[in-house]
Amino acid sequence: MKRILFVCLGNICRSSSAEGVMLHLLKERGLEDEFVIDSAGILAYHQGELPDSRMRAHAKRRGYDLVHRSRPVRSHDFENFDLIIGMDDRNIADLNELAPSVEDMKKIHRMTEYCTRHTDDYVPDPYYGGAEGFEHVLDLLEDACEGLLDKIEAEALK
Repeated sequence: MKRILFVCLGNICRSSSAEGVMLHLLKERGLEDEFVIDSAGILAYHQGELPDSRMRAHAKRRGYDLVHRSRPVRSHDFENFDLIIGMDDRNIADLNELAPSVEDMKKIHRMTEYCTRHTDDYVPDPYYGGAEGFEHVLDLLEDACEGLLDKIEAEALK
């Protein structure tokens, strides 16, 4: 079973959406029983809250139901997950600081590393922007989740 944790700053926009997109994709491919998918935030500002209402509305239009409750990254996440995927440079730096060991740091990756159609270096935080920001984030996450899943499936065939 492959275990993936998506991480952003507050766990109410980007990482919770990545979780929703990946769960949807896994269900479409009939792989939901082979993965554990979760998301978390660097900060606990929104602990226990649903994703941002604007993010949920944009995601819903694309068929994603975002029901995750925000939580902070915990030290034991590094032992419980195979991949820990941050959305931007700040998330990556914070995750590297939280990692208990050099070996655990190897689990940390950038979301856009898996994009196959978009060339963005990071997934921007749409929180203070307008509708186009939420749509752009979903475009990037759909691309990256597909690329990540394709990579995992290709590696499994080796």
